[in-house]
Amino acid sequence: AQSWLAESYRNGIGLGKDHAEAVKWFRLAAEQGFAPAQNDLGEMYENGQGVVQDYVEALKWYRLAAQQGNESAQYNLGVMYDNGRGVAQSYAEAVKWYRLAAQQGDALAQFYMGLKYYKGQGVVQDYAESRNWVMLAALQKYAPAQFNLGVMYDNGQGVLKDYAQALKWYRLAAQQGYAYAQSNLAGMYYKGQGVVQDYVKAHSWYNLAAVESSHTNAANA
Repeated sequence: AQSWLAESYRNGIGLGKDHAEAVKWFRLAAEQGFAPAQNDLGEMYENGQGVVQDYVEALKWYRLAAQQGNESAQYNLGVMYDNGRGVAQSYAEAVKWYRLAAQQGDALAQFYMGLKYYKGQGVVQDYAESRNWVMLAALQKYAPAQFNLGVMYDNGQGVLKDYAQALKWYRLAAQQGYAYAQSNLAGMYYKGQGVVQDYVKAHSWYNLAAVESSHTNAANA
């Protein structure tokens, strides 16, 4: 009940949005050992919502939840190690926590495992292993993973080069409004790779990519 009340205050569901009040209720549940609330409290500290931003405190709560097997906290703890927030930066530790979350089916963690194997950060570079993890996230309809899987098929990294497969994954991400995929899909139509050359469709996808990019830039301004 405490955690539900906290979520209501955080998101303004049925109550006025009040991050400080959300923190109060998350803390009560977290101090009783409720892992989802510990993770949520960590997020509040990481983002400075209702409290002064504090990466060390965020790390503390993420770790408590992660050690209980909470996959969201395991992923968040991985991100903290990946970026050196509140702790010494360590790709090896990041991979350790990403892997635990990924093995529980967390799509973001699966994607980041793929990136680590792709870049050789915290693990030996392995495009085939990268493709395996990215595929798992892509199958959960995570657009950045679908796009990256398309790139791997496009370039023959970890898989045989296959323009038809690249087109398939670019399209799936593009249909979710992912601008990079829309741009690459336009390029496939423009060059006639994996599909019959079609300048009209290429132009259409390029336009959509431009619109999505402008929306993203405006949101981040």
